[in-house]
Parts: sequence; C-alpha cells; structure tokens
Amino acid sequence: MSILSSIGRIASEFTAARTRFNTARSIRSLPLELQKDIGWPEAFDSKTGYRHGHGGEAV
Repeated sequence: MSILSSIGRIASEFTAARTRFNTARSIRSLPLELQKDIGWPEAFDSKTGYRHGHGGEAV
C-alpha cells in the first residue's frame, strides 16, 4: 500500500464521516414531530451514538 493510497483512503473516510455528521445535524434541526415521522429517534440513540438496526441491535 503506497502512501498516496493511504492518504486517499483517509480522505475518503473523513469525507464520509463529515457527510454523516452534516446529515445528522440537519435532521436534528428539524422539528421533533418531523423527526418522529421519519423514525429518527428510534434509528439513532444520541446518548450512545449507536445506530440501531432491526431488532434494536446496534449496527
């Protein structure tokens, strides 16, 4: 693995994490009623930071 591929992988991971953060921030800025309509409180536990899949298990 070359240093350039390592840098590219790190940059990709950073971009993906930043996109997830911005999405979560946008959803949290919606009114609570809309968050409930899209299932946000059940899909993401803000206390633990885990996303929950089917059956309530952490994904």
